[in-house]
Parts: sequence; structure tokens; C-alpha cells
Amino acid sequence: ARLVESGGGLVQSGGSLRLSCAASGDIFSDSVTMKVMGWYRQAPGKGRELVARIWNGGVTDYADFAKGRFTVSRDNAANVLFLQMNTLSPDDTAVYYCNLIANNDAAGYDYHYWGQGTQVTVSS
Repeated sequence: ARLVESGGGLVQSGGSLRLSCAASGDIFSDSVTMKVMGWYRQAPGKGRELVARIWNGGVTDYADFAKGRFTVSRDNAANVLFLQMNTLSPDDTAVYYCNLIANNDAAGYDYHYWGQGTQVTVSS
């Protein structure tokens, strides 16, 4: 099982980027289902922080800095997660990571997956 991010790059302040995360491999089964997928980021010298996530039922959570600028969405059929980022600023410069948590409800166990990350750089 793997998560592959794409869509990062260099953009000027005020610009937009759209990140994608494709999940592949033996992640889901009759007993293991999607719990939540989300985006995290890590800037140089800082810890990894939540950007936005979408739960299995479609409910979304956003960090305060992402509200009104970023939109998380998911193509359930294709197991692809998106992050539309608008009005970017240099403070958004970071490596963005895709995260997936799958749940085996009967066993009471969660499986955690991370992508390799994609660099987003916003120039002033």
C-alpha cells in the first residue's frame, strides 16, 4: 500500500496550487474501510501540522490558517485526495504530506499510511 502525492511546486504569493494524493495497493477490504484522509505540512524547523482532512462520511476539518483559502476533497471511486490551495503566502511554504487512516472496526485497529511528501514553495 502506498500514497503518492503530486502537484507541489514553486508559486508566487497570491497564487494557487492543487495537490493530489493517490492511494494504491491492498488498503481496503470488506473489513478495512476508509476512516479519514488528510493533508499535513511541515515547514523547516517546525513540527508537522494538520492542514485539512475529510472523514469517511464527508465531514471536513481545517486548520485555522487554511479556512477560507484551502479546500479538501476526495474522489472516493479512485481513492484520490485533493487539496486546492488559493491565495498562497510565503508562510505556506512547507512539505505537504498525505495521510490515510483505515479502520478495521471488528478488530478495533487503525492502519496509518503516509505519503513521501511534496514540496510547496511560495515566493514573495
